[in-house]
Amino acid sequence: MTPADLADLLRSVAAKVLVERGSDPAVLPDEVKVERPRNPEHGDYATNVAMQVGKKAGMNPRDFATALAEALSKSEGIEVAEVAGPGFLNIRLAKAAQGAIVETILAAGEKYGTAAALAGTKINLEFVSANPTGPIHLGGTRWAAVGDALGRILSAQGAEVTREYYFNDHGAQIDRFANSLVAAATGQPTPEDGYAGAYIDEIAGTIVAAHPEVLTLSTGEQHELFRREGVELMFAQIKQNLHEFGVDFDVYFNESSLFASGAVDEAIQRLKDSGKLYEKDGAWWISSTEYGDDKDRVVIKSDGKSAYIGGDIAYFQNKRSRGFDLCIYMLGADHHGYIGRLKAAAAAFGDDPDVVEVLIGQMVNLVKDGAAVKMSKRAGTVVTLDDLVDLIGIDASRYSLVRWSVNTSIDIDLDLWTKSDSENPVYYVQYAHARTNQIIGNSAAFEYDSVTPDFALLTADREGEVIRTLGEYPRVVATAAETREPHRVVRYLEELAGAYHPFQSDKALRVIPQGDEPVTPVHAARLELVKATRQVLANGLGLLGVSAPERM
Repeated sequence: MTPADLADLLRSVAAKVLVERGSDPAVLPDEVKVERPRNPEHGDYATNVAMQVGKKAGMNPRDFATALAEALSKSEGIEVAEVAGPGFLNIRLAKAAQGAIVETILAAGEKYGTAAALAGTKINLEFVSANPTGPIHLGGTRWAAVGDALGRILSAQGAEVTREYYFNDHGAQIDRFANSLVAAATGQPTPEDGYAGAYIDEIAGTIVAAHPEVLTLSTGEQHELFRREGVELMFAQIKQNLHEFGVDFDVYFNESSLFASGAVDEAIQRLKDSGKLYEKDGAWWISSTEYGDDKDRVVIKSDGKSAYIGGDIAYFQNKRSRGFDLCIYMLGADHHGYIGRLKAAAAAFGDDPDVVEVLIGQMVNLVKDGAAVKMSKRAGTVVTLDDLVDLIGIDASRYSLVRWSVNTSIDIDLDLWTKSDSENPVYYVQYAHARTNQIIGNSAAFEYDSVTPDFALLTADREGEVIRTLGEYPRVVATAAETREPHRVVRYLEELAGAYHPFQSDKALRVIPQGDEPVTPVHAARLELVKATRQVLANGLGLLGVSAPERM
């Protein structure tokens, strides 16, 4: 019996108890929550449903809990249900019912943890979207790891997810990038507001080698060629780096296309005609303060030209025209103001502002020997995706970046993440998977197929802890999708590894028979438990885009 099964049973029994006592079962929540008690002595699971609805049903919560415990104890799969305090209900499952979680996992395989909660929902997930003016820095790398994991988690809940990269090839930053390439190619100092680093010299050299005539062109022609070729080369490198990092996008959307097609002018005119913009000081404004922005934003400047927000408005309208039900933007720490302006744009077009979600990611720092690492081999003053991967590898990079809430600034300790022991969180989880694989491999020398597992024999606390932790996985994934928090999956995997390691190292709980000892039903049940653990570890690591090694 999984926690979800228990929750359904609780709601059903509670509804029956309420009807028997003349109360309306409609007071029950749609989903009854069950949790694992901090103290295992209190039972396998606990619920406060009696306290939630007792008074609403005209009953004393403890009296309701007592009636619920009595009825629940008669249900198949429940060993005992006991009332605690003012109306808490502690529940212990029958061992065979608890062991059924293992069978459920093995039957579902890779599908265990998936659901249809978001089936039919089309989600546009925009992340990274770094300007093609330099390699991806640590902030963008964090979004690459978190965004890809979030896309996998949303898909696991049935959503149709489109991963999108907004390719900013329009504006002043691109001009500064081109000016920097021209300076590098012609031996001039880097412009004061330009970009520096070995990568600028490399790109400039590649362009000159491919187009030697560029040095003889007029200033305008020279600038345009370096701009066009430089952006193409830089973005090709960004795409390659992301691909090697395990992150690929379904759509690469060019910002310049919004201006070239007239979409920006059309979107602004539509808002102007519908009265959704107001005029002040010769400019046209949108009321973004109504949606949490710190000030209203100019959309049409006093000179009649579109402000930068015009592209954002047209881009949102484009996403909605492609049929997306939800548009999630994953932006950097300096983009907090975008929450209000994007929600204001949605409202101005007659949409529910909640079709826009903006996730803001905080800073990432590298630490080595207790000191911050600030320099890059190629990019000069910023540490890049390549730098991080070179230092700790792809798996540790992705895992470490997803491990914390995006609302939190993080320090990645290079000394910790390069360790090959249990102090390193990703090693700890991956090693648990490798150990399950080793035990399963060793079992091939014994005749397990001729023995029927008896899950009722898995009575040890350590066995029960692994089983109950396995049962939590679907709820963890569902919550991670609902809250947009992939780090919940990371912490769950560490909890599962923390339950599994003591179990597999306990000599009193052997999975493999010793000497001439035959395979018994309890050996077979433990092997199935190991297989289920391997499956859930692999499923969870897969959601993070982290490998599940067979051996370490």
